[in-house]
Amino acid sequence: MTVTTDPRPGISGLSPEELAAWVEGRGEPSYRARQIADAVWKDGGVTEASAIRTLPAGLRDALGDAYGFDAVADTEIRLADSGQTEKALHRLADGALIESVLMHYEARGASRERHTLCISSQAGCAVGCPFCATGELGFGRDLEVAEIVDQARHAQRRLAAAGQRLTNVVFMGMGEPLLNLDRVLGAVEALNDPRRFGLGARHITVSTSGVVPGIRRLTALGPQFTLAISLHAARDALRDVLVPLNRRWPVAEVVDAAREHARATGRRITYEATMIGGVNDTELDAIAMADLLRGDHAHVNLIPMNPVAHTPWVASPMSLIERFAATLREAGISTTIRRNRGQEVGAACGQLAAERAGEPPVPTVARRRERLEAESAAALRGERSRQPVPAGVGES
Repeated sequence: MTVTTDPRPGISGLSPEELAAWVEGRGEPSYRARQIADAVWKDGGVTEASAIRTLPAGLRDALGDAYGFDAVADTEIRLADSGQTEKALHRLADGALIESVLMHYEARGASRERHTLCISSQAGCAVGCPFCATGELGFGRDLEVAEIVDQARHAQRRLAAAGQRLTNVVFMGMGEPLLNLDRVLGAVEALNDPRRFGLGARHITVSTSGVVPGIRRLTALGPQFTLAISLHAARDALRDVLVPLNRRWPVAEVVDAAREHARATGRRITYEATMIGGVNDTELDAIAMADLLRGDHAHVNLIPMNPVAHTPWVASPMSLIERFAATLREAGISTTIRRNRGQEVGAACGQLAAERAGEPPVPTVARRRERLEAESAAALRGERSRQPVPAGVGES
């Protein structure tokens, strides 16, 4: 992939009002804004202004000079699961690498065919969860609205070629969405707006590892999209290790904020737990999670850990995950065991970008393994972490 720099803002980041103002400012009739919007959004849209043949040449040239039409034009696709999983590695204009994953699900029984896209909100991530490949990369920068939305436009163009339509978008890729909340909200608005991408709010899920001020801000706004919490452990000592944000916002505070959100919106909260063998899959952890969520309007997804380089951990055996799920269900908590997709192409968050970044030095890997083993052992003894809150994690 080539590295380019493009100072133009992405046109998909414009609201209809901003686009109308640009057209009006050039003395063009108002219907030109609708022609441009149709070209940008229909079936994923065009990738350059010159392709909008309904516009006069002068306006096409001016539009192309002012705005970029595809922030993720430099993309590599890898297929897995007999084509049912498509992993995309996108290189942005400044060389930053981000990822999205398109997953296809066939219709079964009462369930319709689905095409779900997992998208990134940041290049890298500041949170540093040790089982996540993105944590290897550290934090690069926040993505702009167009860089977020164009992941969906790129996927929709691929789907449209097969006569299909993107049905769901989940903000579960690289980055912590609530640490880039303004731009994530702008992207959600663009995806939901019937004048733009036109995806129903209830088909959009925004995930967080527990940024409590961000959850409360979402609650005040009253959105109808699904809120997902990356829980991973219900005991603070263990969650301190697995989700370092827990050192700032402990798990009880996170769940309290999620409960407020559920009460205010009427929407069920989804909790995600990556199951790590011998770490968070014990009976004690299952009981703790059941006690924490009992009686809540909630659903839990248990996800076997994807293999990630440079960690000492592996996925929990399925027998233990099933036992964990049974404990939650006995407590009246709706629970699903999810199957991993695309392992042969590194479909877990950040794996391709980490691969491109290169292997860290052997001594660095050894020190990291030693630290993780010591921290997880201490956590299992109930000792709270003494590590600092990750740098770059603010009060979003």
